[in-house]
Amino acid sequence: TAELVYVNYGMPDDYKELERHGVDVKGRIVIARYGNGWRGLKPKLAYQHGALGCIIYSDPRDDGYFQGDVYPAGPYRSDAGVQRGSVADMPIHPGDPLTPGYGSTPGAKRLALKDAETLMKIPVLPISYADALPFLKALTGQVAPEGWRGALPITYHIGPGPAKAHLKVLSNWDRKDIYDVVAVLKGSEHPDEWIVRGNHHDGWVFGAADPLSGNVALLAEAKALGALAKQGWRPKRTLVYASWDGEEPGLLGSTEWAETHAEELQKKAVLYLNTDNNSRGFLFQVGSHVLQTTVNQVGNGIADPQTGVSLMARERAALRVAGFSRNASPDDVQLAETAASGRDLPLDALGSGSDYTSFIDHLGIAALDLGFSGEGDGGDYHSLYDSFDHYSRFGDPGFKYGVALSKAAGHTVLRIADADVLPYSFGPLADAVGQYLGQLQKMTANLRERNDQQDKLLDAKVFTLAADPALTYVPPAAAQLVPYLNFAPLDNAVVKLKASAAAYDAAFAAAQAAGFKLDTGKRAALDKQLQGMEQDLLYSGGLPGRPWFKHMLYAPGLYTGYGAKTLPGVREAIDQQQWDTAGEYVGIVAGVLNKYSAELDKATALLK
Repeated sequence: TAELVYVNYGMPDDYKELERHGVDVKGRIVIARYGNGWRGLKPKLAYQHGALGCIIYSDPRDDGYFQGDVYPAGPYRSDAGVQRGSVADMPIHPGDPLTPGYGSTPGAKRLALKDAETLMKIPVLPISYADALPFLKALTGQVAPEGWRGALPITYHIGPGPAKAHLKVLSNWDRKDIYDVVAVLKGSEHPDEWIVRGNHHDGWVFGAADPLSGNVALLAEAKALGALAKQGWRPKRTLVYASWDGEEPGLLGSTEWAETHAEELQKKAVLYLNTDNNSRGFLFQVGSHVLQTTVNQVGNGIADPQTGVSLMARERAALRVAGFSRNASPDDVQLAETAASGRDLPLDALGSGSDYTSFIDHLGIAALDLGFSGEGDGGDYHSLYDSFDHYSRFGDPGFKYGVALSKAAGHTVLRIADADVLPYSFGPLADAVGQYLGQLQKMTANLRERNDQQDKLLDAKVFTLAADPALTYVPPAAAQLVPYLNFAPLDNAVVKLKASAAAYDAAFAAAQAAGFKLDTGKRAALDKQLQGMEQDLLYSGGLPGRPWFKHMLYAPGLYTGYGAKTLPGVREAIDQQQWDTAGEYVGIVAGVLNKYSAELDKATALLK
């Protein structure tokens, strides 16, 4: 039982703003609204700032009547809708909290609950905006900053108090079995090269959209492949179709399966393809950049159910409109130019939030996440309202995009399963790494300039003079000095990577034009070389403070949760102004990229 404090979204910048207003959450209960970051970070940050408990609610501005008509008239969250969800600290590691890094199998050694790093240390409870209203209405203190105000019919105050909240959470710590369903169709020519295709089957309450819309698409693909197999067809490479359990509590089924079979997967898997919840609209394609060319080729060959043009043509149209908007960011403009040029559309980087996480981040297996969104989304997420009625009326009426998802994922699986040589392309990867490095350099320069400007403003006492004297205001502390990092090792590594990628892609195009006239031994050696390439992007020591995450190009952010951080070892060290760590990981990532280029050169030699 403690006084209540409103912390907006409960993200790091929100706590800095609270400091400006002289508000401390230590010894208090915080109430945060969903959004602007993964839900599990809200109680984590609250605990780090000394809070005793955390309440999370859905504000109608973000997820309710401000966005559109609420259910049942429309898709958006009603005042009674509660968003459930795991708050385990999955940016440290997903899966069973008691078996970090190894499979949760019978007889496995298990940590004591008190030693489980990813379990929250304070009670957390999600509530609806109807239930949040009396709590927020009872707060006094300073009026919340403009950007903190939601759409409830009140004046938003920060607190603390005078209202007190009594928070009681009952937790069940029993162990339960979960069930993955895994089916295998053995390859006719390359049985030890696996394509793993997955979607989870567990949901919060009914789970019509999340996950069953994606799981139905997976089952439809499996049914089609079964029909082909009955007619005598066999894929050249082995297909492994998996329906995971326990995704919602913490990616349990996929993580424990991947950790249990890690050695075999790292020797054999050439792709993990994931889907999850699906709606209507535009194809999103996120994943390893070596798969970018293949995804674009597949998307060019499948018709959009609503317009009849190809999936890629519709996506290009959306990107060009976004780039034309008055509010377009530089990234929006750049994507619009790419869309207009006819070049392949780039893949986004994978963060976390679904079952691909263990495969790419921990094992180094090239991964994709596919689905449709943008037009059928609504307020049903993780709630009682994620029902057949909601999905069939708003999510994907007629289930046309479910069929389109089966086609997109199924064609991708078949294209890679039956390819003469694994159809990876490395130019997109090299280009992406070059862009990520440019972002880091710009980010560091901008931070240096802003910190210098902040210190000048502090010296001139302008923060204090500009503040309302009638209100509590604490000026920011002196900014850190931003050193000049030596990015030269990364610059040189990117130059080498681009040269190696260009050489491989040219050799691949020439060999493809000639019909891949490789003898059996050389072809097998080439596929084996390519199969292990993504693993060359791993660093055995992992990321700072979270060694389970080993991929040096992509990772979920420590303080974004689901959102991706690229070149994460360097980027997050810069974010947190940990300059020694940033310099260390510049060298580590450069070494990883140089090794990758050397391995790619070996693949080029085999092609020639």
